[in-house]
This record gives sequence, structure tokens and C-alpha cells, in this order.
Amino acid sequence: MPSVSTAGVGLPIRSDLVSEGWGSVRIDSIDAITVAGGLQWRPLRRTLGIGAFGINAYTAASPGDLVVEEHTEQQLRHEEVYVVVSGRATFTLDGETVDAPAGTLVFVRDPAVRRGARAAEPRTTVIAVGGKPGEPYTASAWEWYFFTERFRAAGEWDAGVADLEQGLDEFPDHPGMLYSLACYEALAGRREAALAHLRRAVELDPRLADYAGTDTDLDAIRDDPAFPPDAG
Repeated sequence: MPSVSTAGVGLPIRSDLVSEGWGSVRIDSIDAITVAGGLQWRPLRRTLGIGAFGINAYTAASPGDLVVEEHTEQQLRHEEVYVVVSGRATFTLDGETVDAPAGTLVFVRDPAVRRGARAAEPRTTVIAVGGKPGEPYTASAWEWYFFTERFRAAGEWDAGVADLEQGLDEFPDHPGMLYSLACYEALAGRREAALAHLRRAVELDPRLADYAGTDTDLDAIRDDPAFPPDAG
């Protein structure tokens, strides 16, 4: 499978067919990465080197599996459209339920709407497309630390650290990037670096203390006096 580099992507991209002006890829040829409590994420934007808008795919093998994580877009202020390309999904939008068989589009205009979806049929796939109205698209930091999760299954903690250090260069002082880096450093046995990055992440976003309090990735450093006191 050919590989090309594209500015703004951060890592080489891969596609089934690629030329200077276009690319093509089958969704199921992109390795799924397990993120966010079991969500199966397929990085379409990064794979194809898309720089104009956000687009990613999510797949679920069985009914009841998560296919869109529950969240709002209040931080990024993105509008989002979800396209069900196979199977069937059940969306929950601020408590209202929408049945979404293949061919359905669900558009969420208001970033404050809490949205999520679960598969209602086997092999359900949903594509999510989003961006902030009135502004040029900028890739989100979460894509980077989601992509790093490909190292987790094999316990390649040092590779994850190296990956997230690159991400921190691109998104300096980003609390989510710092927190993810601290997790991988703790798992890699890099105690002092993990504590320093965790404390900075919590300083920038105190809500991360709640995650740190129960995150097993951080168990190796939890007994250190330098562990953030509010992450207890």
C-alpha cells in the first residue's frame, strides 16, 4: 500500500489508491483503533491527508456497541453531520432518540446538544464530518492522542511517548495532549516526566483531576507526593 506525506497531517498517510491530486480508500481497510471506552475509530482524515474539514469513521461489530461517543461540541464549537453508511444506529440527541438506518444523515447544528449513538444492527458504520462555521479548518488535538492509542494493545509505551511528544510540539501546552503524554510516561516508567506533565495538564484544565483520580494508567505514580492533590 503506497504512503505519501501531506502537510498538516503530522504523520505519513496511507491509501488504497493515491496520486498527486486525489486518493481513494475503503473504510474497512483502515485499521480500527480502540478509543474512548471501546469506541472503534478509523482515522479517515489523517489517512487521506484531508486538510479542509474533519472527517472520521466509527464502526461497531455488534448491536449495543458504541458507535458515536456521548459528547457535546461546546469546546470546539463544531457543527457535525453523521452519515450512517452501513447497518443501523440509534442516536440520542439531548434525550431524544432518532432511529438511523443506513442512508440516514443526522445534522447537529447546535454545539451544546449532547449527542451519542449505539449500533442497532451488526457491522454498523457511521462517518462524522465537522468544522466550525466561519473559520478555516484546523485539525483537533484529540485526533493525535486518539491515533497514539494504536500502541496500547501491544504495550508499546515508549513509542506512544515519542508519538505524543511530536503532538505536543504541534499543540504546545494543550491539556489533553499533556494528560495523554503523562499517562504513557507513567506506563513507560518515566515517573518524573509523567508527574510534571500531569500537574501541568490539571493546572490548565482542572476537570482533568476527576479523570486522573480513577485512571489506572496513572497507578504507578499515584502514591507520589507530587501527584496532583485534587486528583486523589
